[in-house]
Order: sequence, then structure tokens, then C-alpha cells
Amino acid sequence: MGKVAVAFAAAAVVAACSVAAVMVRRRVKSRRKWRSVVEILKELEEGCDTPVGRLRQVVDAMAVEMHAGLASEGGSKLKMLLTFVHELPKGTEKGTYYALHLGGTYFRILRVHLGGERSYLDVQDVERHPIPSHLMNSTSEVLFNFLAFSLERFIEKEGDGSSSQGVKRELAFTFSFPVKHSSISSGVLIKWTKGFEISEMVGRDIAECLQVALNTRGLDMHVAALVNDTVGALSLGYYHDPDTVVAVVFGTGSNACYLERTDAIIKSQGLLTTSGSMVVNMEWGNFWSSHLPRTSYDIDLDAESSNSNDMGFEKMIAGMYLGDIVRRVILRMSQESDIFGPSSSLLSEPYVLRTNLVSAMHEDDTPELQEVARILKDLGVSEVPLKVRKLVVKVCDVVTRRAGRLAAAGIAGILKKIGRDGSGGITSGRSRSETQMQRRTVVAVEGGLYMNYTMFREYMEEALVEILGEEVSQYVVVKAMEDGSSIGSALLVASSQ
Repeated sequence: MGKVAVAFAAAAVVAACSVAAVMVRRRVKSRRKWRSVVEILKELEEGCDTPVGRLRQVVDAMAVEMHAGLASEGGSKLKMLLTFVHELPKGTEKGTYYALHLGGTYFRILRVHLGGERSYLDVQDVERHPIPSHLMNSTSEVLFNFLAFSLERFIEKEGDGSSSQGVKRELAFTFSFPVKHSSISSGVLIKWTKGFEISEMVGRDIAECLQVALNTRGLDMHVAALVNDTVGALSLGYYHDPDTVVAVVFGTGSNACYLERTDAIIKSQGLLTTSGSMVVNMEWGNFWSSHLPRTSYDIDLDAESSNSNDMGFEKMIAGMYLGDIVRRVILRMSQESDIFGPSSSLLSEPYVLRTNLVSAMHEDDTPELQEVARILKDLGVSEVPLKVRKLVVKVCDVVTRRAGRLAAAGIAGILKKIGRDGSGGITSGRSRSETQMQRRTVVAVEGGLYMNYTMFREYMEEALVEILGEEVSQYVVVKAMEDGSSIGSALLVASSQ
């Protein structure tokens, strides 16, 4: 019996050692897998790094490209489009005006009543609807008939007598896509962005297309202005504060405009305006510089997009793309490690992770990151431990921090060009005494990404102070303009009457 007991004991020891060895191997393997995803995160952090020195290089590049775009057509990645808006609202406008805004995700309709002084601006009956996805690749006739029908329904709901027969309604059409203007009320589409793909529309007059659709439905409505969304935001900002000279939109896409001196617009020599200035639509989404911190995820996203080798800056900072960059990082982590559990086919679907979900995960303040867990579960990734959820939040933070800081560099580039960054500008043409006196400058900002994503907004504003320095940044005021693009466009119609 003693020998049997010894044999059993020996077998037990061997078994225990075998189990221990298996557990050790599993721990080592698990650590290796964790190290691999940590390495992916480290690589992402390094690739997205935006120290202030690099940001200032982006600032300089933006200012140089602006100058080149004003000097000649095709001289820059920035189109620097003339808007023919040279008189901004003064606050004395009166009357009732309408606005239709076609953006990247939503379309809005509203009515504005003005009482002749800045304190009397009554925005009425705002309607906001998602754009039906089938319209984005339909035909021009289908798209504009839908918009005209929506306006008709909006007018039918008016119950204050303003819908009486014989009343000519003045409409501002806010159009968030690149247009080459021939006047404030006409312009041809240069190209689609933000996922729209109606090729027959390129080269056609946008205002005329809408006017034909309105006439077909028998609506007595006149398209009095065709306005980029950034220009609308600038208009509303200027209406409230005449120090507003720059406007930026951070939404599905991103763009900027600013007030430029006409004598600086070299490509349009002889351009005369009563004010001596004109609003320029930069179309800054297409900005590019070797100083932009580009990663393999950006390269892959661009290659697989419908507009590859285009809109490089927008693809780093706009709401349409941030979620997909995060998705691509998580997908790679899940492919190189099993810390996310069984592979999810949903993670392979482009744009399945929207930026509003990234915002929700990034700003999840629950102890167990329950919102992160819920969103990952919807993506087919369930039962992930807390440390993995924290890893996801970190990925969101890295991508969003880069976006916010690059956005700030873009704004600072505009300020540099017009001599509002404390340096006098690269081609400002101002005297030394003028540049030494720093002027108050207001930047109007609109768009869902800026309005709704707190961390993006904070990173942008923090970086703007870093770039400009404490002394100069105290003169630069960033103001949010909710529905500014729509309201401001209606104000432009009013100011031109």
C-alpha cells in the first residue's frame, strides 16, 4: 500500500505541475497578447502626436497655401472661392425670410423675422430632419423635388397669416458643398463631399436647380442667396459682434471662411467692392501638408473612400471620419489579440462606429464604463474586461485629441494670414505700427462635432491658446453659433434687400 500511495502522490505532483505549467503558458501568452495591443496603442499615440512645434508648422503651411490659393486658380490645394458676399448684416435689417440648409447629415428649414435692431431676431418654426440615404446617390431631379416638397409642407404649417396667397417669400439656400459662385445667388457645383455622389450635378447651377423645383410645385418663393454654411455662420457671428472675421464648421465635414481684403485676392484683379473686402470660402477640407501626422489608419481610410487622395485634412478632423479611424484601430487590435473575444464581423464594416458613439465612449464617466460596454456589445464585442474598455477610451482620446489640435492649427493659420495672430501675417501688407496693436478677433464656430463633443471642443480651444500664446489668445474669442449657418444665410438675404 505504501508504494501505491507514493505512486499516487507522485502522479498528483506531476499533474499539478502540468496544470501549473499550462496556466503559466496561458499567462505568458495572455501577457504577450496584451503587450501586442499596448504596442498598437503606443504606435497610434506616436503617429498622432501633435506637439506645439508641429502645430506651428501646420499653421505656417495653412497660411502659405491660403496665399497661393488667392494668387492663382489651381495654385493651392485650398480653392479659396469667392462668395460675392462683401456686405455683412448690420443689425438694421427688417422683414421675414426663409432658409433651407442642405448639410452632410441633416437638412433644416426655418423662418427668421427681423425687427430692425440686433436685439430683435426671432427664429421661428425650425425643422431638422435626417437626409434620407437614398437621396445621396439619386438624381438632381429627385433631390431638389424632395427639398421643394419639404419647403411646401413647411409653408403649409404656417398659421400666422404669412402663408397668404400672393406673398413672395425670399429664401436663402445654405449649401454645404464646394460651389464656384458667379454672384451671391448663383453658383455651380465643383464636386460633392460628405458621401453625396450625384455626378450629373457637377457643373450645374445649384440655385437654379432649386428654383426650377420650387416653380414646378407652384411655390411663390425666390432663391435670393446661395450660401456656404461657413459663410452663414460668419454672417450670424458678425450680426451679433462686428469683430467676427472668421467662421469654421466642425460637423459631418469641416470647412472655414474669413473676411479678406479685395486687394489681397490677386487672382481676381480689379475686383471692387464698396466695403473693400469679401468673404472667401477656403474649402479647407482639402488642405494638405507633410507636417500633418498621418497614420496607416488614415492611409487605409483614404484609399477605401469614394474620394481617395482628396479632402485629407477633413478626414483627420471631421465627424464623418473620426469614428471610422477608431473602428480601424479596434479592428486591428482584435485581429492581433483575442482580448476582445471572438472576432466580430461588424467591426469590419466601414463607418459602423459613428463619431457620436465615440464621443459617448470617450466621455463615459461611469465607474465600470458601462456605456463603453454597451456600444461594444452593439458592435458584436461583449464581455470585455474593464481594462479593455479603458483601452478603447484611450484610443478615442488619442484620435480626438489629434483632431481638436489640428483644428486649432487650422484656425491659427487663418489668423496668421490676416495678421491676427500677433505676427502681422505673412502677406498682410500692414505697417509695423498696425501689426503691433493686437485687435480683438471673434471666430464663429458651428457644427455638431464642436457643439456636442466636449472633449473635441476642449482640446481645440486648449491648443489654440498653446499656439498663439497667452498674451495673444486673450484677444481671440471663439463663439458657438447654433444653427448659425441657416440663420446667418437668411440674414444675408435681408442685408441685400
